[in-house]
Amino acid sequence: MIKLKQDRPDAATIRTLLEAAVRAPNHHCNEPWRFIVLAGQARERLGELFADIASAKPGLPEGPGRNAVIEAERKKPLRGPVVIVVASTPTEHPKAMAIEDVEATAAAVENLLLAAEAVGLAAAWRTGEHAYDDRVKAHLGLRHEDTIVAFVYVGYPIAEPPPLTPRTPVDQLTRWEGWEL
Repeated sequence: MIKLKQDRPDAATIRTLLEAAVRAPNHHCNEPWRFIVLAGQARERLGELFADIASAKPGLPEGPGRNAVIEAERKKPLRGPVVIVVASTPTEHPKAMAIEDVEATAAAVENLLLAAEAVGLAAAWRTGEHAYDDRVKAHLGLRHEDTIVAFVYVGYPIAEPPPLTPRTPVDQLTRWEGWEL
């Protein structure tokens, strides 16, 4: 994960990221995305919930290891000065499909990440088991049927971005049909 300074970007800059996010393509223009922007104590409260969830896990060993796991969960929302929770809410459009709403919301997250880089911020997309936990959804004012697509950590980078993650060459992943290459 990109290391972020704890200096918080201003609300106008975060709004710029959100404005980019809502330009994502979506079938039927139903705008399924919702954004919950957390900073300060709101991140700490989310961390307490993560810690409570971890401490209730069956099979978590007793002792220092247990405490380390719980503390790591508590610190997750503090990785950056801003956490933007991006959720997809089912829409009422008669032709809308739930998977398309989630896909459109994922496109909104990608737009947000690109906008962050464009304005000199760093952002990291995370999910994990908390994204699928109804207790987390309820804490954030979401419903069971809503889908948390991303926890986006946003802030100013501490250092240059790490090198790109190795990927399979595109030629190994692509089949061209109707082309003469």
